[in-house]
Amino acid sequence: MPPALILAVMIATLLSPDPLDIGFLLGAIPPLAVLSYGPVSTALLGVLAIGVLVVPAFRLNHPGNTDLLTICFVAVLSIFVAFVRSRRDAQLDLERTVAEAAQRAVVPPVPERVGPVRCAALYRAAQRGTLVGGDFFDVRDGPYGVRAVLGDVRGHGLMAVGTVALLLGAFREAVLDQPDLESVGARLDRRLLLGSAQDRHDELFATAVLLEFTPDAAAVRIMTCGHPPPLLLRDGTATEIGSAPWPPLGLGLPDPGTHEALTVRLRPDDRLVLASDGVWEARDADGAFYPLPERLPVLAAEHGEEPDSLAGRIWDDVLRFCGTTFARDDVTMLVLAPEPPTPAPGPGPGPGPGSGSARVV
Repeated sequence: MPPALILAVMIATLLSPDPLDIGFLLGAIPPLAVLSYGPVSTALLGVLAIGVLVVPAFRLNHPGNTDLLTICFVAVLSIFVAFVRSRRDAQLDLERTVAEAAQRAVVPPVPERVGPVRCAALYRAAQRGTLVGGDFFDVRDGPYGVRAVLGDVRGHGLMAVGTVALLLGAFREAVLDQPDLESVGARLDRRLLLGSAQDRHDELFATAVLLEFTPDAAAVRIMTCGHPPPLLLRDGTATEIGSAPWPPLGLGLPDPGTHEALTVRLRPDDRLVLASDGVWEARDADGAFYPLPERLPVLAAEHGEEPDSLAGRIWDDVLRFCGTTFARDDVTMLVLAPEPPTPAPGPGPGPGPGSGSARVV
């Protein structure tokens, strides 16, 4: 805007047959330059504005000393403000970079493949300007197979990031230490119980769904703790799978001996879709919930079942359904595709003893 305003004043004065008393407009050049330029550019524009004011060819009503000194003072003051603003902008850029690095350390990107499972994740925080909110997810390989978690903690935005960090830290340790999925859930539950005991002013709890794949990805165990169950996309149909739900994490889980996770046999072309309540509870203008089980097969048939593209297509479809362009709640999706590695060919011409594959139901 400042260069355009200077140019407009110059053209107007040159084209007008009579002198124009519009020199006061040049006094707005330095303050406007502060909004977009640094101190050097602001100084150059201030000098240019003063030059246009005093050059006789533009006939700007022969400004007096008071008018000239006023614009000079405004220009000098604007240079100082531009210097301070540039310093603050540099500091804000540094703080933003550090904040993004810290948030990505809490919820790092999911690899395209973890063991025998291909993965794709999508995360949209409801609080603008942040990368992490109240949702969490992770996929890790350990001595007991590939394990995955997706959930939603109490609260939204940056206030919930501390709880997310507690849960993900406990999950990553449990993947390495705990021999079964129920023990992993118990570790997360205990972590929140201890966190609530240390913070007397808040009660920490979270809904979550945990998965554990066998080493060959031929089966998966599923444990739902107050969270919507995963969807199994198979043969053009999306089916909710999950055992009787456990209570949310942080409220005390029942004895694993009386409440077991569900085991589901998998096929190589199956897809498991996990989503947070930001997807399940998304509503249109009439208040209707987004029909994820009905829409998922349609989107897979139209755009393919590749994990990375499927997650993005679901999110685009949610936005169209709700008639909006941003997330009103934290949104997390995780698409998992079992793909066991191809076994190396044996030395003999035919299969050896015990090499037959298990039948998938």
